[in-house]
Amino acid sequence: MKRIVLLGSTGSIGVNTLDVVSRFPEKFRVVGLTAGENIELLEKQIRRFRPKFASILREEHVERLKQRCRDIDVEIYAGVEGMIKAAADDDADMVVSAIVGAAGLIPTVAAIRAGKDIALANKETMVMAGEIVTKEAEKKGIKILPVDSEHSAILQSLAGYKRDGVKRLILTASGGPFYDMPASKSRWIKPRDALRHPNWKMGRKITIDSATLMNKGLEVIEARWLFDMPAEKIDVLIHPESIVHSMVEYIDGSVIAQLGVPDMRIPIAYALSYPERLNGGFPSLDLAKVGSLTFKKPDTKRFPCLSYAYEALRIGGTMPAVLNAANEVAARAFLREEIGFLDIPKVIKMVMKGHTRQDITTIEDVLLADRWARGHAENLIKRGLKR
Repeated sequence: MKRIVLLGSTGSIGVNTLDVVSRFPEKFRVVGLTAGENIELLEKQIRRFRPKFASILREEHVERLKQRCRDIDVEIYAGVEGMIKAAADDDADMVVSAIVGAAGLIPTVAAIRAGKDIALANKETMVMAGEIVTKEAEKKGIKILPVDSEHSAILQSLAGYKRDGVKRLILTASGGPFYDMPASKSRWIKPRDALRHPNWKMGRKITIDSATLMNKGLEVIEARWLFDMPAEKIDVLIHPESIVHSMVEYIDGSVIAQLGVPDMRIPIAYALSYPERLNGGFPSLDLAKVGSLTFKKPDTKRFPCLSYAYEALRIGGTMPAVLNAANEVAARAFLREEIGFLDIPKVIKMVMKGHTRQDITTIEDVLLADRWARGHAENLIKRGLKR
């Protein structure tokens, strides 16, 4: 039986992970849960899965959670230290990293250094510190298994083939809700519009990233480190149906693709059970019903965030961490209606332009760049994006 710690249990990926786990009680046991501020849902999860420990982000919520769970034998932690303690616990075999954003970096690295296999949904870990993380994983001899549907598809399409036969990786993107919208209407986009993703049910921040194509840009950087591929061998195609999750083209002209319905439980189950496959009763793909599959080249003039990600990857060093931090601040400001949709890429571009690249040798180097970029982005927004 595989013992699992789930970081970010109350988010979209966390909830889907627990759905998968509940279908296979003979294979998986939840020993730890961590969450942000959703005490009510965390309490329900504790009662359902009876973990050894749980952690809540804010210290002031600890006593409330303890009172609500006083009839349950569970240890309650708090804060970043609580997440780190949970991630490195001796009882865990695998840590599912499902915390959204840069906050997932430190506990994920703690889990790797503790020798835990990682089911990775927190792409920011690889975006910010991919070189350090992959070296730590190699040193510890642990596996980093992607949960994102695109990287799971690449992993499956590479299975059994030699890497020197790969010509390129092709990540697919739905294009989000606005890809075919006339450019003249883009300035009027509101958060409620951007949160209506046509295919996937995801968290708020990731849904906004999908609408700007930044999510795909972050996935390009993540793919570079997960699969040891240079940027020039990683392409993106817009695929509105979200059926082909990604592809690998080989030097002989063959293209291997992984297809499936847009259901995150499928790649989650594969990461948890790798290299086995589980019959979880998930929906089957009916290609006759889908009818047709379409593909387009991304329009980086209308959606420049994707090109900014490629630029950050090319520059390297601290720039990907700066890109990520600026995007997190801008996406949050848009959700609060402090800036417009078209201002998101403006913030990112201005922050990147103002940053001087530094080499990364430690996680602290990454965190310093992250803090600088957040502060710079916040100041730009306060000043109305004036230089």
